Amino acid sequence: MIQTLHKKSTTRRSYYRAVPPREQNLKIIPLGGLEEVGRNMTVFEYGQDIVVIDMGLQFPEEDMPGIDYIIPNTAYLQEKAKNIRGVIITHGHYDHIGAIPHIMPKIGNPPIYTAALTAAIIKKRQEDYPNGTHLNFKVVRKKDRLRLGCFEAEFFRLNHNIPDSLGVALHTPVGTVVYTGDFKFDHSPVGDEPADIAHLAQLGARGVLLLMSDSTDADTPGYSISEKTIQDTLDDIFKNADGRIIAATFSSLISRLQELIYLAEKYHRKVVVDGYSMKTNVEIARNLGYLKVKKETLINIERLHDWPDNKILVLCTGAQGEGRAVLMRIVNKEHRFIRIKTGDTVIFSSSVIPGNERTVQHVKDTLSRHGAKIIHYQMMDVHAGGHAQVEDLKMMINLVRPKFFIPIHGNYYMLKLHAELARTVGVPEKNIVIPDNGQVVEVTAKNIRLTDKRAPTNYIMVDGLGIGDVGQVVLRDRQMMSKDGMFTIIVIIDGKTGKIIQDPDIISRGFIYMKESGELLAQTKRKVKQIIAQKTKETPINWAYIRSTLRDSIGQFLYSKTQRRPMILPVVIEV
Repeated sequence: MIQTLHKKSTTRRSYYRAVPPREQNLKIIPLGGLEEVGRNMTVFEYGQDIVVIDMGLQFPEEDMPGIDYIIPNTAYLQEKAKNIRGVIITHGHYDHIGAIPHIMPKIGNPPIYTAALTAAIIKKRQEDYPNGTHLNFKVVRKKDRLRLGCFEAEFFRLNHNIPDSLGVALHTPVGTVVYTGDFKFDHSPVGDEPADIAHLAQLGARGVLLLMSDSTDADTPGYSISEKTIQDTLDDIFKNADGRIIAATFSSLISRLQELIYLAEKYHRKVVVDGYSMKTNVEIARNLGYLKVKKETLINIERLHDWPDNKILVLCTGAQGEGRAVLMRIVNKEHRFIRIKTGDTVIFSSSVIPGNERTVQHVKDTLSRHGAKIIHYQMMDVHAGGHAQVEDLKMMINLVRPKFFIPIHGNYYMLKLHAELARTVGVPEKNIVIPDNGQVVEVTAKNIRLTDKRAPTNYIMVDGLGIGDVGQVVLRDRQMMSKDGMFTIIVIIDGKTGKIIQDPDIISRGFIYMKESGELLAQTKRKVKQIIAQKTKETPINWAYIRSTLRDSIGQFLYSKTQRRPMILPVVIEV
C-alpha cells in the first residue's frame, strides 16, 4: 500500500506542543554505516518512541566467498518493535534500502516514509521476495512534516545522483537533529532541482542541536562536479563518435541516464536499454515522470541492427565488471545481439568501487583488443560522484551551524577527516563525537557523550536463501578452502575389532595434484593407520575423539610437509 502525505506547514512552536515534558536523553544508535561504506541504518530513541532512518546493505568484502551481501543486526530493535513509530528512507540506493525485505518482518513492519521514486524502487524490489511482508508506504514530499510519537520529521531537498533524495530534520524533545543522508550541492543539476539551501539556512537560524553528515568523500578536495559539466563532456563525445556508443553506468544513476537519453535524441540516435536493473529503473522513472523520453527513442534490442552504428546508443549495466552484467557478457562474447567491433565507443560513466580495479581493467583491456575506444572518468568528466567533497561539507556545516556534530557514512578514516573539517569551521572539538557501530550516543540540550552501552552489530550475512546462517565459523571454513583447499580422509572401520577394513581413501580439492603427490599420500595413509590403531585400543571407542585427532594430527603433518593448511575433513565409517 502506498499513501501520500500532504501536510501543511506548521510553525516552530508546534514542534514541541504535543510532547510531554520528560527528563530523558535522546539515544542515537548507529546499527551500521560508521565503520564501512554501506549497511546504513540509524536508530533514534527517546522514551518509548523510536524512529529508524535507512535500512541498507553492504556488499561483501574479498574475504567473504559466497556471500551475496551483509545487512544490519536488528536484535536491539526486535526487542522494542512495538515502540517503532516509523522508518524513514532518504533515497533509493541499495546501501540505504537493500535490507528492507529481510528486516521489516522482524521489527513489526512499521510504516515506511519516503519519496515517490524511492517507494517505487523498494516496492519493485519487494516483488523478488514473494513470501515477504506487504510493506506499508507513506509517500512524503519535500518540506512535508509528520508526527512520529514524540518526534516530528521535516524533509528538505538535497542533490545526489538519484532523484528524490531527502535530508531529514528530526525535531526531538531535546532539540533538532539534521540528518543529511547521501548528498552533494549541485547548482545546475540535470533532471532535478538544486538543493534547498534556503531551507537549510532557515534550520540553522532556528537552531540545530546536532548535525549528522555524509562523510563518503571527505578525503576529496574542492567542490563536487555538476551534472551539467558531465552533460557538456558527453555532448562532445556524442558529437564526434562515428560508431555505436555503449554507456555503462549504475542503473540507479537516473540523472545520468537522462543526460545520455537527451543527447541520443539531440544527435538522432536510437536507445537500447539492456540489463534487468537498468530496464526496471528506467521503467519506474518514466512512469513517475523523472525520466523524459520520446516514444520513438527507445527500441527493442532485437531491432539493434535495423539502424546504422552511428545512430545507436546502448545503455547497460556492468561498469564495475560484474560477472553477469551486460557489459561483461558483451566482453565475453556471450551476449545474443552485441559484439564489440572497431569504431565502438565505450563510456564508463562511473568511478571504480575499491576492490573492483583488476576486474574493470580486464574489461577495458578486452574491449580495446576488439577495437573499441574507451572513455572513463579519469580521462574526461564523464562521471560525477554523488557525495559532497570537502568544500561542500564545509558549506553544509556553515549553513546548519550545529552545536554538536557526528560524521556518518564511511570508514573511520573518512569520519575522522570529516570531524577535523568540522573543527576547522568552528565546531568545538569537545562537541564532536565519532561512535562505533552499535555504540549508544546520548544527547541532551547541553551535552553529547559516547556511552559504554552497545547494541549488537555483528555481520548478518545473506547467502542465497540463508539469512544469518553463515556465521564466522562457516566463513572461516570458506576462507580456508579458498586459500589452501580441502583434504578429505575416508576410513572404514570394523566396529567390533576397531581395525581398518580397507586402505583409507583420500580426496584432495585445491590442495595438491594427487597424481604427482604419491609419496605424500602414502605417508599420510600410514599416519592415519597409526592414529586409528592407537585410538581404537581404548575402550569404549570414542569415534568423535578419533575424528578430532585425525583432523588435528593430519593437519599438523601436512603443514610440516607443505607449509599449507587445507581444511581437513575426516570421515570415519563404522561397519
